[in-house]
Amino acid sequence: MKVAVIGCGYVGTSTSIAFAMYDHTVVAIDNDMGKIKKLKQAVLPFYEAGMEETLQKLVKDGTLSFTTDMKEAITQCDVLFIAVGTPSSSDGSADLSHVEEVAQQIGKTMESYKVVVIKSTVPIGTCDKIKKIIKNELEKRRLALSFDLVSNPEFLREGKALYDALHPERIVIGCDTKKAQKIMQELYKDIKTNILFVSNKDAEMIKYASNAFLATKISFINELARICEKIGANIIQVAKGMGMDSRIGFQFLQAGIGYGGSCFPKDIKALLTLASENGNPLHILQAVASVNQTQTDWFMEKVQKAIGPLSGKRIAVLGLTFKPETDDIREAPSLKIIDYLIKEKAFITAYDPKGVEHVKKLYPAIHYTFTPLEALQKADAALLVTEWKEIVNIDWQNAKHIMSQPFVFDGRNALNSSEMLTFGYHYVGVGTPHA
Repeated sequence: MKVAVIGCGYVGTSTSIAFAMYDHTVVAIDNDMGKIKKLKQAVLPFYEAGMEETLQKLVKDGTLSFTTDMKEAITQCDVLFIAVGTPSSSDGSADLSHVEEVAQQIGKTMESYKVVVIKSTVPIGTCDKIKKIIKNELEKRRLALSFDLVSNPEFLREGKALYDALHPERIVIGCDTKKAQKIMQELYKDIKTNILFVSNKDAEMIKYASNAFLATKISFINELARICEKIGANIIQVAKGMGMDSRIGFQFLQAGIGYGGSCFPKDIKALLTLASENGNPLHILQAVASVNQTQTDWFMEKVQKAIGPLSGKRIAVLGLTFKPETDDIREAPSLKIIDYLIKEKAFITAYDPKGVEHVKKLYPAIHYTFTPLEALQKADAALLVTEWKEIVNIDWQNAKHIMSQPFVFDGRNALNSSEMLTFGYHYVGVGTPHA
């Protein structure tokens, strides 16, 4: 099939590559000429392990192409995916302006039946809104063309996006007609997984509900970690015991300094705003957001309690991205920690294998290093913020000798606490009895 993917951000590019690998002819469109130029040269505009090599092969084979010409792509392709960004507005709601602009362009351009698929994360009811926009543009042109509007939310994990796109645990498709359902089945025919066909509103809600539930597990275990520290219990063992129950599961029960990234914070804000607008506040989700918002301050208060005033102290921030195997710093806990340290007038050294260039734009005055050991030189304390392998696998036994003081604050419970204590560190985890 001929597929157009409009928007070459993280989701759009990953989706384009996946469909091209499943032998569809894919053209990806973006109005950012610099980004398209890079993609035509098979250079990813973001870091995702293993994806660039696949991109190079697909571009060379001609299965996947990139353009800024949306009109041509709309005309030539059968299925049009909308994968543009929906950032948070100032009131927390999702900004749909990019989605609406694409819908207008589709209505102004299409000359025959199309399946328009919303891949972007959008509030419940957006499909109905976009359908009206396209219809209005067609009416202006006095055309009675038919089209179908489909919701097909993405469930990609950053760092594992290509695998998730090729081997999804489930595919959720919201559509209203048998014709659209048949086309979507044909599109996904080579992917062996469960496909759930629902209404558009159900599909939109499934996306938000999934992210909200996963974020709830994270905030729940983080709040529980605070109690564990006070009573002397170990959150790692508590989570292990909880996860053995198949109804609960192990995933997303790792205590730490909170969630970040492009999805959870944005989607929770949007869902809370939608609930408030409909007069039905989501109290549990409000608590989830509150715990996450305060988790880094709670962590940093532990740092201050252990080493005293931070003014003038040299603090090594190890890890800047919101999770390993990505260069994404959106809503990363590291940014809150850096803000806290700057406010307290600490001297910051920072290391991350992929996120430095992005953070430099926000905090140019920080001292950045090329290796984690450089960041630890003469440090009064080390804060493990992102559990990159390069950080977790530091020679911690010898690293102690290059630090001014042996304080390690593990914001991801990624290190072996017993081993760190044996090495002579003052080790502080999250919700562990050594804190």
